[in-house]
Amino acid sequence: MSANNENRPSIDPSAFSYGDYLMVPELLALQKCVSADPETGEAEHDETLFIIIHQVYELWFKQLLHELDFIVGLLDDDKINGARNHLKRVLKILKTLVGQVDVLETMTPLEFASFRAFLANASGFQSVQFRELEFVLGIKDRVQLDWFTGPDAERLQERYDAPTLWDAFLNVMRRDGAAVPAELLERDVREPVLENAALQAVIVQRYDDEGFAGLCETLTDLDEGLQEWRYRHVMMVRRTIGTKMGTGGSDGAAYLATTLFQPAFPDLWAIRTAF
Repeated sequence: MSANNENRPSIDPSAFSYGDYLMVPELLALQKCVSADPETGEAEHDETLFIIIHQVYELWFKQLLHELDFIVGLLDDDKINGARNHLKRVLKILKTLVGQVDVLETMTPLEFASFRAFLANASGFQSVQFRELEFVLGIKDRVQLDWFTGPDAERLQERYDAPTLWDAFLNVMRRDGAAVPAELLERDVREPVLENAALQAVIVQRYDDEGFAGLCETLTDLDEGLQEWRYRHVMMVRRTIGTKMGTGGSDGAAYLATTLFQPAFPDLWAIRTAF
């Protein structure tokens, strides 16, 4: 999926600058505080931080999707080293996402409460790109599609119907001569990825292949990185609002806690006892 430049204004090459290239004026105009007083324009101080952090998250989600789509393409072309290199980039981005939680946690519960009511029904659960990330990684829940309408729903449906990163990995194994169980190669890609003992045996047998083992370990790093981000997210929500319901009517930290320790690639964790 290529970047969309349709909204970029026409630029005179002779006057092209850093600000023009990054569209800095447009970027800095995107922080609209809903707590701003209609008369004075003054907003709650910490709302700007909240908006910027979440906008940056969405930009990183865009880059993660860009990278993961590219990685799937590399795996489809059996370019294993290239796929591993870009997976390492994904891991660095996930570390950055975790680091941003540290910044959010400088905001006290009182400071968040000063503008929380203005968020109304807006909620992180409505992040289309994060749901896309989950779908690419094989974490698919049909219910999530019902949360969205219009173009957002169409984007998610496309991701929901598409093979996952795990499917690309299985096909790399197949093309390399591994006896991948037929039911996994023919599986409904809309279904969650489940453990398969026969596949685990095949993976274990091939772990003396340094390149193959390296790819498996990097995928495990990716899975662990996602789980680390989920954990920090849960703890940040608990620290900020405790056991209150989340914005938009969600269960807040209680729901987020149910997503912990739910690996995207369960077979890569199950094999650990076999060595």
